[in-house]
Amino acid sequence: MRVTKAQAQANREHIVETASVVFRERGFDGVGVADLMAAAGFTHGGFYKHFGSKADLMAEASAKSLEQSLIGAEALSVKDFIDVYVSRDHRDGRATGCTMAALCGDAARQSSDLKSAFAEGIERMLQTLGEKYPTGPDAAPGEAREKMIDLLARAVGAIMLSRACPDDSALADEILAVCHAQMTASLSIRS
Repeated sequence: MRVTKAQAQANREHIVETASVVFRERGFDGVGVADLMAAAGFTHGGFYKHFGSKADLMAEASAKSLEQSLIGAEALSVKDFIDVYVSRDHRDGRATGCTMAALCGDAARQSSDLKSAFAEGIERMLQTLGEKYPTGPDAAPGEAREKMIDLLARAVGAIMLSRACPDDSALADEILAVCHAQMTASLSIRS
């Protein structure tokens, strides 16, 4: 039975969406093509009808999930972003959480295509949130961007450090609480 072009495209999108979740949950090296395809409800043999390699799917799935994170961040103030991002819910929601916190460590060891997808996603997040960063009237050019780079690095790092601790660890919660408080305090505008 032949699959229409529209159905083939829908299947591909479903595979990418499924992979974006599975990669965030298990890491790039923690899942093989057969497992990815099974999670999407397809056979392993159909993979190469859609993708040239697992690396191609990794880059596409990462770009998709980074885009989803950006869409979520667009509706938030910087303070609301901190509240949502540096939270136990985000920490525990690895499969549906931010791709940066779940996969930056893995991405550092991958192809330049994948790193480019991450760089683009990070840049877009910095631009989106940097436009909302509260600065005073005498702010230097680029100050909001510099502060947003610092804030985003701390937010991602807080989630990564907290996830590295046992789930019931007091340290996991302490990392989130301290980082959240420090990031929120950093939003104060100097007059």
